[in-house]
Amino acid sequence: MDYELAIIGAGNMAEAIVRGVTSQGVLRPDQIIAADVVPQRRALFEEQLHVKSIADNTEAARQARMLLLGVKPQQMQAALSGIGSVISPDTLVISIAAGIGTAYIERHLGARSKWRVIRSMPNTPMLVGEGMVALARGAFATEADITSARKLFESAADVIEVAEDRIDTVTAVSGSGPAYFFLLVEQMIRAGIELGLTPEQASKLATKTAAGAAKMMINSSESPESLRRKVTSPGGTTEAAIVFMESHGWPQIAIDAIKAAELRGKELGQ
Repeated sequence: MDYELAIIGAGNMAEAIVRGVTSQGVLRPDQIIAADVVPQRRALFEEQLHVKSIADNTEAARQARMLLLGVKPQQMQAALSGIGSVISPDTLVISIAAGIGTAYIERHLGARSKWRVIRSMPNTPMLVGEGMVALARGAFATEADITSARKLFESAADVIEVAEDRIDTVTAVSGSGPAYFFLLVEQMIRAGIELGLTPEQASKLATKTAAGAAKMMINSSESPESLRRKVTSPGGTTEAAIVFMESHGWPQIAIDAIKAAELRGKELGQ
């Protein structure tokens, strides 16, 4: 094989993975090839990541020991077309597409082989080396395959293994999770501005507070609930905000929103 890793769909998440594995020395740029129909994405991979990039999925796939499927769920069937006829049964296939099960990928690669497929759900904090990834093995994936996938993602993320029927939940909690976090910080900034701060002041206060709070959760043995209670003095300003949120149903809204994300993940796989 000419390459260790072929990427089909050179999007933002694939970029994060490549930046992680190359910066940590897991793979060299010359051990990776990427395929994407968008010229601008190919140019970014070539110019910034120094990874060979082409437009033809099958040509990229035939040259690599391991295959990363980074296309959108709606594009998966078309992306898999023809790949099964050019890759080896020993090729490890890793998908990062939401909602697409390993059985779907195995079926569209073709019935001639017991394809070794692992479904994964990474998130965008991989771009800064703080990602979270869950892995689920398909019917024919081995323990060695899980180890290989772990090595790929651990360069920029913490990795857990779950049963495949829990991947949609992982998607809802951590795959989509950064957006929920960003949305909360957006509103903190907006509130600060409405209360008289400059945009720069509000942004600095909100983003640094969020970063510090996240670091406290990571470094503390206490639960988020316990940490929250320590900030919430009886009769104080924090309690006024929390009581208002709870009285307007915010906690349940957040839970229901994550359940909606999980449901959408299941729908994408139908």
